[in-house]
Amino acid sequence: MSTHTEHQASQGREPLDVLDPRVSRFDVVQEGARRDDIEIVHYEPQVVPGSKAERRLTRTVASMFLLTGLAATAFLVVYIWWPWQWEPGRGGDKLYTPLLGLTLGLALLGIGFGILTWGKKLLPKEVSIQDRHDGPGSPEDRKITGETMLYLADEMGVRRRPLLGVSLVAGLLPVGAVAAAPLVGGLISQPHKNNQMFTTGFAPVDGRKVRLVREDGRPIRPADVSAGGQLTVFPGIDHGVSNKYADSPALLIHLRESDAVESREANARVGHGDYMWGNYAAYSKICTHAGCPASLYEQQTNRLLCPCHQSQFLITDNARPIFGPASRRLPQLPIEVDEEGFFVAKSDYTETVGPDFWERP
Repeated sequence: MSTHTEHQASQGREPLDVLDPRVSRFDVVQEGARRDDIEIVHYEPQVVPGSKAERRLTRTVASMFLLTGLAATAFLVVYIWWPWQWEPGRGGDKLYTPLLGLTLGLALLGIGFGILTWGKKLLPKEVSIQDRHDGPGSPEDRKITGETMLYLADEMGVRRRPLLGVSLVAGLLPVGAVAAAPLVGGLISQPHKNNQMFTTGFAPVDGRKVRLVREDGRPIRPADVSAGGQLTVFPGIDHGVSNKYADSPALLIHLRESDAVESREANARVGHGDYMWGNYAAYSKICTHAGCPASLYEQQTNRLLCPCHQSQFLITDNARPIFGPASRRLPQLPIEVDEEGFFVAKSDYTETVGPDFWERP
């Protein structure tokens, strides 16, 4: 006699043949509970099948799931089609992030409240107590487990309440698309299309070289930077308050004569012999470690320090990293002076600006 049979016999119950096709699913579930030493001390349906209360709760839960689907769909519409780049006089770009947060929040709230209402109001209340025991599963145990899972599905009422199933699918499918959208969206766009990883605001515009300007847009002459001094410069293009060229800023440095000689020799070693103009050199301010602004320049040592993680770059050696976590030198901006005596970029940076990316060899 098996342990289950002995246990039932000790309690005065005859074991049930769960393989008998005449046995109902609920009887199999009860038998499985007994064999697992589970005592159901309370079981109470919360609504009467087919009652007005059940129909009202079904409509409530379905409405929440449909709200989830609508909000998730709205998220996708905003994510894909809403204008997010700044353009003068438009202003809609400011709503991009708030709308994404609002629609995603409504979708998650709809799921949460729908599931809670379903579980708290529609599913039967049950309190069971089980003693733990070990042992391999028999064919009967597997039968019991399968029937129990099907019985739970029946108790959820999806077959009896098809509106719940339809609304659940309609609500969760867009949510799945929301989860996939950022991943799939990143794969749709070719990362090298239009050289977006290699283009900054210093790229020539319609064949015209871009001037180096101050923050207020004033162009810069060589006399504006004293020997040993430095100045943060930006591309002289009309970009308003856009962050489109946030990776463009450079540090224009007027090296002292001996330091300039050393720097030109270092440039020549890597094929950048024409990147400097006289004793002036310009390097990207975007740290190659984590993208912080590397702007603390020590003119006595010719070191440029990034304040975020203390990476240091030696300007007289092609801005080579000599301390800290940065492993790649700062890109150098080729510069010259135009016919009006203002600094211009001869070309864009010839290396990617900022932290490394995964395709870098």
